[in-house]
Amino acid sequence: MSNALSSMDKNTHAKHVSDHSKRQKDVSIGQYLINRLEDYGIRDCFGIPGDYVLNFYSMLEESDINVVGCTREDCAGFAADAYARIHGMGALCVTYCVGGLSVCNSVAGAFAEKSPVVVLTGSPGLKERVNNPLLHHKVRDFSTQREVFEKLCIAATELDDPATAFSEIDRVLDACYRFKRPVYIELPRDMVDVVPPIAHAYRRPALSYDHLALDEAVREAIERLNRAKKPLIIAGVEIHRFGLQDQVIRLAEQAGIPIAATILGKSVVDETHPLFVGLYEGAMGREEVTHYVEDSDCILLLGTFMTDINLGIYTAKLDVRNCIYATSEQLQISYHQYPNVPLNEFIEKIIAANPSPARRHIPDDLHLKKPQVFQVDPERGLSVTRIMERINTQIDAETIVIADIGDSLFASSELVIHERTDFLSPAYYTSMGFSVPAALGACVAKPQDRVLVIAGDGAFQMTGQEMSSLIRLGYSPIIIVLDNHGYGTERFLQKGTWKYNEIAVWNYSKLPEVYGGGKGHLVSNEREFDAALTEAWADRSQLHLIHVKLIENDASRSLLRLAERLGLRV
Repeated sequence: MSNALSSMDKNTHAKHVSDHSKRQKDVSIGQYLINRLEDYGIRDCFGIPGDYVLNFYSMLEESDINVVGCTREDCAGFAADAYARIHGMGALCVTYCVGGLSVCNSVAGAFAEKSPVVVLTGSPGLKERVNNPLLHHKVRDFSTQREVFEKLCIAATELDDPATAFSEIDRVLDACYRFKRPVYIELPRDMVDVVPPIAHAYRRPALSYDHLALDEAVREAIERLNRAKKPLIIAGVEIHRFGLQDQVIRLAEQAGIPIAATILGKSVVDETHPLFVGLYEGAMGREEVTHYVEDSDCILLLGTFMTDINLGIYTAKLDVRNCIYATSEQLQISYHQYPNVPLNEFIEKIIAANPSPARRHIPDDLHLKKPQVFQVDPERGLSVTRIMERINTQIDAETIVIADIGDSLFASSELVIHERTDFLSPAYYTSMGFSVPAALGACVAKPQDRVLVIAGDGAFQMTGQEMSSLIRLGYSPIIIVLDNHGYGTERFLQKGTWKYNEIAVWNYSKLPEVYGGGKGHLVSNEREFDAALTEAWADRSQLHLIHVKLIENDASRSLLRLAERLGLRV
């Protein structure tokens, strides 16, 4: 993989090196790990304690890092993931195996979608392992948990040697920071207080790339851009992760190139920007956007994952001969491959070369427009499309929207997001249950913003209990539960009425009473929903849960298009 540090990242990383070198003398392994987390700007850590990690937990609590307790380990993983997407890097801390293996799904999602999460876990002490005893939580071998996470993380280590512990911490955290993917650090409980007997100086890994390949790639890209009559940029999720939004906007404005985004990269730029033309999702997306993108004669795909969802279940019609495909891991121009070229350096050199393609007209109907007024039809039943239209009039530059999987995601793709990284969803890995624990991560990362959660009832039943943590900590998000009594997306994937898509009916609006705080609303028409959302938006003193009873068999246009395509494969 090539390194993709932005200039901002480089300056920040230099500060990390300077800060940590002042504090590494005569410290224990546990304290050094905490110091290094702080050097990377991690202010908060999510998780659940257990006996194998209690000593380190106590050390964390005595530090400046805020320890955020969760109800389940997978919820802690989702919270840390959301925190990392907003803040830049996140952390979670769990106990051995019963904690670590419970968080595997969340960490897998973070890996798939390039979210830099540090997984911290305790384990049995080295002295306890003599003669291979059957200790509680152990599965097969003492190395089982580490071996599992080696498949889910970009780097992993067990701090079982005082002579190498500090350098291993440095290596793994550097990998998390550089590659924007999760890493794993296992700390045996009898190593937490060990002070290594040797001096340690951090040496950042040498960063190198192929300058000749970069120069040649830039020359070819500029030639293609300068010949283009209908150029386009598709900005993807890596532009979020590597902090390259300013560079992409500068390139687009300088050359007058319109910008689209993928659904995974939604809110990569301010969606009210005059050059933004919408989300490209193949046949799953808006027809006018799809036509505009596929009519381009030079498409600059920057930091874009070409996933099945991003491509509208492979209905996208992008001619590779017209594409410049640049990510942190590869660079391909038409059929030409350029190895070991950093994404940030490629973008910077394209900007410096000042491309001058033809200025392309953007039809007025492409712009996502923020509606000024929503005309409430008082007794009309609730459809997800109309709900999004009402929400669109409410959200502003201080709103973070978190959409769970299913129609929560597909319908909310029509929302106009005003700031970068203010729309969060696992739109590639598509794990249900992301949204409510992600709200905890978002509230901790940006407590001044209004957090709005949109979740289906199936997703909410998986992890909705994390609402109790939000209430306990005094946060006030708005949680909208779209109730269609089951797995709505799956109902459209396979014809027929199947009982396995049905779930128990909960009185969601009563849950604030159970959790000891917040206010619930049960709504079944537009008048009730409008009143509940208005009240919730005006009240920052408590959490609000709005239980939305949807019209039977309701679905957004995007979901119906997705189901038509994906249903053929199912």
